[in-house]
Amino acid sequence: MNEWIALARQAALAAKQYQEAVRQSVSQMAAPNGKPDAALIERHQRIVHGLAWTGTNVAALEATADWAARAEKAGRFGAIEELTLKVGFGEYCHQLASAIAMSASEFLRPAELGAQNAAANFADHAAVARFLAEGNTAETRAALAALLANGERPDEAFGDETLDMIRAQFRAFTADRITPQAHHWHLADALIPIEVVDEMAQLGVFGVCIAEEFGGLGLGKTAMCLVSEELSRGWICAGSLGTRSEIAGDLIEQNGTAEQKAKFLPKIADGSILPTAVFTEPDTGSDLASVRTRGTLQSDGGWHITGAKTWITHAARADLMTVLCRTDPDAPGYGGLSMLLAEKTRGSDADPFPDAGLDGSEIEVLGYRGMKEYALGFDGFAVANGGLLGDVQGQGFKQLMRTFEGARIQTAARAIGVAWNAFDLALTYALERKQFGKNLLAFPRVSDKIAMMAAETVMARELTYCAARHKDKGERCDIEAGMAKLLAARTAWSNADNALQVHGGNGYALEYPISRVLCDARILNIFEGAGEIQAQVIGRGLIQEGQNR
Repeated sequence: MNEWIALARQAALAAKQYQEAVRQSVSQMAAPNGKPDAALIERHQRIVHGLAWTGTNVAALEATADWAARAEKAGRFGAIEELTLKVGFGEYCHQLASAIAMSASEFLRPAELGAQNAAANFADHAAVARFLAEGNTAETRAALAALLANGERPDEAFGDETLDMIRAQFRAFTADRITPQAHHWHLADALIPIEVVDEMAQLGVFGVCIAEEFGGLGLGKTAMCLVSEELSRGWICAGSLGTRSEIAGDLIEQNGTAEQKAKFLPKIADGSILPTAVFTEPDTGSDLASVRTRGTLQSDGGWHITGAKTWITHAARADLMTVLCRTDPDAPGYGGLSMLLAEKTRGSDADPFPDAGLDGSEIEVLGYRGMKEYALGFDGFAVANGGLLGDVQGQGFKQLMRTFEGARIQTAARAIGVAWNAFDLALTYALERKQFGKNLLAFPRVSDKIAMMAAETVMARELTYCAARHKDKGERCDIEAGMAKLLAARTAWSNADNALQVHGGNGYALEYPISRVLCDARILNIFEGAGEIQAQVIGRGLIQEGQNR
């Protein structure tokens, strides 16, 4: 085994031991009686989130060590893989031992976690000490940047003929049909052309995870990740078009009646039905227990929806709405919520919401364009008999929660695509732009950025695919999915920010695509669970996981 892979394995084990010390320390404050205490978790939110970020960094180290070992076994571990491993491990070991960046200005230090002695022991571990001394150094970053400049890239092969073929297929499609026009579509704030949507449907984008018996590809979350990553590398909108189909498909396939599955899944899979997710309300945000939109049962077995929803993506063009609403006003919290499958007429530019009882207004946004965001108003909007998901009331929240693992993994994959997009733009510009007689990449502060962007994107990618593999095996992976989304979103934003910095003043000009990528990257730390909510869920889960041992 390569020396650095062996060291990575050892360092990851040491990191896991450090994580356990942090968990025990945080648990004493947030779960003193052996069970997470909601009030204490909120009071000690910063350190609970620090536990979440500690666990996320450790999981990224483990996933990256696995990536390196797989690459070596397949004969694909060369100089660029070793440098990526050294830079990534060196940086994340430093963060664990000294300070983890929860945001650009929030650094969580071991002393705050009550783990300063454990951090010192971690740093003294022989393998960790090697990475701290020889991992993320000026020399390794420069060497990695030089290989990247020569066109080399860290190993991304799955070693699976089907998955590798799908990546190649979607990379070619994105380069041909998405990347050349993405910035024009963004600046025009236009819907992605329906012709492109139809082409994506023909490629199977909307049925990747839907079972073959319902007309889908039945390929699972790993395939869904690589499709989302490659499309988002051209434009996040292209990668996100499949998100609504992914959510609707999961909801119906896992919870629907036989009739609902037969009616909706084949059409979602072939793209003839474009769904939209209608969950968020103006005053609720992440607090879904406070949803107030009403679903009222009618004498014919149908429903009428009344209320307001907001931040509904692709709403005008959609044919099907999955609507979370309160069907039992007397049941408190989550218990009164149900999921309705509400069919609607596809809107046009002239008449975006032609159905009676439904109106919408566009929300103008910085980025994440191409599908448009809407605030929706329901006033007795009719849902036909058979529109209650699973034909059971009061299960809407539970049904939705079962889709969140897949949705967050898919969002992490979109973030990876955005991160690579930022990297691509930064490297191209750094090689083409000359200052003081040499290209920008010749300056260490620029090559440092390029090297770190690549290394951290690989780490976030491997954590994302690790979560997807767990999901494909039928294993619970809510914590892993949350970690993947948390780290990938931070990486996408960091890469976009650094890429714009490499562009200098030109990066601030609307004509340069990096301005779009920066705006697109910013949303990733908000939707599908804001970073703070995500850290809360992960931290609580890690505390609970430890108590259950």
